[in-house]
Amino acid sequence: MTEGLLTTAYLAASVLFILALGGLSHQETARRGNIYGIIGMAIALAATIAGAHVTSYGVIAACMGVGAVIGFFVAARVQMTAMPELVAMLHSFVGLAAVLVGFASYLDPEIQLTGVEKTIHEVEVYLGVLIGAVTFTGSIIAFGKLHAMISSKPLLLPARHWLNLGLLLACIWLGVEFVGAEDHSAGMWPLLIMTLIALVFGVHMVMAIGGADMPVVISMLNSYSGWAAAATGFMLGNDLLIVTGALVGSSGAILSYIMCRAMNRKFLAVIAGGFGTTSGGGGGADAGAQGEVVATSAEETAELLKNASEVVIVPGYGMAVAQAQHAISEITRKLRDQGVNVRFAIHPVAGRMPGHMNVLLAEAKVPYDIVLEMDEINDDFPKTDAVLVIGANDIVNPSAKDEPGSPIAGMPVLEVWNARTVVVMKRSMATGYAGVQNPLFFKENTRMLFGDARASVDAILGQV
Repeated sequence: MTEGLLTTAYLAASVLFILALGGLSHQETARRGNIYGIIGMAIALAATIAGAHVTSYGVIAACMGVGAVIGFFVAARVQMTAMPELVAMLHSFVGLAAVLVGFASYLDPEIQLTGVEKTIHEVEVYLGVLIGAVTFTGSIIAFGKLHAMISSKPLLLPARHWLNLGLLLACIWLGVEFVGAEDHSAGMWPLLIMTLIALVFGVHMVMAIGGADMPVVISMLNSYSGWAAAATGFMLGNDLLIVTGALVGSSGAILSYIMCRAMNRKFLAVIAGGFGTTSGGGGGADAGAQGEVVATSAEETAELLKNASEVVIVPGYGMAVAQAQHAISEITRKLRDQGVNVRFAIHPVAGRMPGHMNVLLAEAKVPYDIVLEMDEINDDFPKTDAVLVIGANDIVNPSAKDEPGSPIAGMPVLEVWNARTVVVMKRSMATGYAGVQNPLFFKENTRMLFGDARASVDAILGQV
């Protein structure tokens, strides 16, 4: 493939990637956005393979075949509830690739540069390896927390901020030594030591972040993986990889900002960690001190929903775990057929990653026009007859508004307690992912429907 044709293919792929991001910004156009992304990636792969840098098609075919088989089986077997873990693991692959490409590019005997070009290339290598190493181990720890292999509580080491500052200063000093090295053997040691420090920093950074901030962590690692890919593009002189990495990095950063704003959190505070340290903080008073809960049954809940005019359903991670979205969709359809106005309220950080609940509801074919964001529906709760909360906790916690000392104080939440009646479906009285007790459970207009969400929803469906 000629250089001009390769550039044209890369430009077409870049445009398709931008169209893909635009399509993914709305539920109605998300499928089209995915198609744009698939076509763009196919063009990018074909153009790269046909480029002059590829000299062994057999090796490329073998590697792509192995990757395609693994990817196919993983995608076919993964449950929707495990999608956040899968995303975190895929981010780790991008980080590891950046590290490996960085070392390979630095040791490549065919790259003979001098002067300013040599300095620029070494800075690209150093930054690529640094960002990639942090992304690699940080994503693995995020996977472990999301998969419950590692405790969701933050690991708060003594003087952890000073530790992070020391690691950062060490990386800067090693970077100066690396760029100023006379030859590859002299520069290899600073690069290796920095890589080890970056790997440790990635572990410590995510370990120090509490469970309630994990949606932000996922989007943050998404941004890191993008910048790692962009750095890899600079090392390889691949314009498309630079553009793609920049798109992913910037969009991930913007999403992280949006998520932090939705949680009334500062991005640096999330990185510093410490959220959800205790099982309640100011909002974690003993359950007995807050009052008694009133239990209800599936039959009573079904009657409440059938007799209501306005119903709002608030899904949370519990719905995802129970895979109850299809039964919820059927309940919604039957209630709407009976004249009940049913809508869904989605909090920006519901679930374990941005858009988690939207994906589940779309999978269950819930109409897009009745799935509303928090800002669109919060003012409607006083006019709502019944609210059904399915496996959500922190996003409907009034402590965020009423208790300044609560760990989630100031976080915007769905104000479901303003409705006439609230039914909360939970397995037990355990706290949510943030470890904060929820006074909603003890309010006079709240009823608790205990048990497995799938069994409870099926029972309600049978009565409806």
